[in-house]
Amino acid sequence: MQIYLDYSATTPPRQEVINQVQEILTQQWGNPSSLHTWGQRAATILENARGQVAELIHAPHPDSIIFTSGGTEADNLAILGITRRYCTPQHLIISSVEHSAISETAYILQKQGWQITTLPVNRHGRINPLELKAAIQDNTVLISIIYGQSEVGTLQPIEKLAKIARCHGILFHTDAVQVAGRLPIDVQGLGVDLLSLSSHKIYGIQGAGALYVRPGVEILPLGGGGGQERQLRSGTQALPAIAAFGLAAELAASEMASESPRLMALRDRFFDLMADCPYLLPTGDRLYRLPHHISFIICYPDKNPHQDLITGKTLVRQLNLAGIGISAGAACHSGKLSPSPILLAMGYTEKEALRGIRLTLGRETTLEDIDWTAMVLKQIIYRLMPQLAIVNR
Repeated sequence: MQIYLDYSATTPPRQEVINQVQEILTQQWGNPSSLHTWGQRAATILENARGQVAELIHAPHPDSIIFTSGGTEADNLAILGITRRYCTPQHLIISSVEHSAISETAYILQKQGWQITTLPVNRHGRINPLELKAAIQDNTVLISIIYGQSEVGTLQPIEKLAKIARCHGILFHTDAVQVAGRLPIDVQGLGVDLLSLSSHKIYGIQGAGALYVRPGVEILPLGGGGGQERQLRSGTQALPAIAAFGLAAELAASEMASESPRLMALRDRFFDLMADCPYLLPTGDRLYRLPHHISFIICYPDKNPHQDLITGKTLVRQLNLAGIGISAGAACHSGKLSPSPILLAMGYTEKEALRGIRLTLGRETTLEDIDWTAMVLKQIIYRLMPQLAIVNR
């Protein structure tokens, strides 16, 4: 049995998407910037995809969608596209649980003289809006807060945070890569100025993303060239990937009303099935949570000899041997594990921050998958910590 539970990392392309990509590669392969028939057919496909993505997030006009190579480039374009407008460094606010596409970019800006305020989160990974208010300075020009955290699943109160920014005349960006296609997004209702998306998180293919830019917001491009994407991004557009993005967005929008509640039910069932296992502690916010997201850290009683040996990656490897794919939060650099910065920001110790695991569900996840995975995970934990299994019995 093979069970894939890592949909926050990437999703398998839908068959409809694969069929469309094949058609474009064989029949509609023109350059959208060309004036002849082949190019104009490609341009029509491109603009149709732009409209489909705009509809997914209820953007007021398709021209507010700028296609990129993925979520990371969209995040970079949002942050650097705003900060490059200023001749002298100003002030930027982010959260302590951002994706590295934001946090690393902010670190680069800090080395260039920008003031960076990193907002703390509570034990569940949520920001207190009052702390955002307190962090605002006269020279604050941009606030970037992730919508749905990929490692622990916590959703931020984006509408409240964006309203605070708007009341102070500050631009607001959110990385909505994990939220899009899983929860309804209305960019006008949220009040955001910039919002990042990624195709391969919603059953498109890798290599396409988008940045929503509210009409009237001025940003600068990251590089020079032909300016194919509204003069904000240069280079011939990756038509197959973008068309796939558009179709995936349209399908996600049409199925969200039924699929999201189904995923929530499976998610909550897994949490319930693991509730009697004292060696896994849920992480993130159970109420304000991505519908498809499950996460834990491994817990140990005092003086356990296995305490320094069993990490999140241990469980990833063991479950992989059982045919189940999940992920861990800690990063491995040159063979050495580094604690998860997200868990550290939430108040966990360095040892605890090595023990995070994440299971994320998708269209192909069934009730049987959930039940089987819960059973296998418990068996693995008790086998790795045999003395604990004896006590538990």
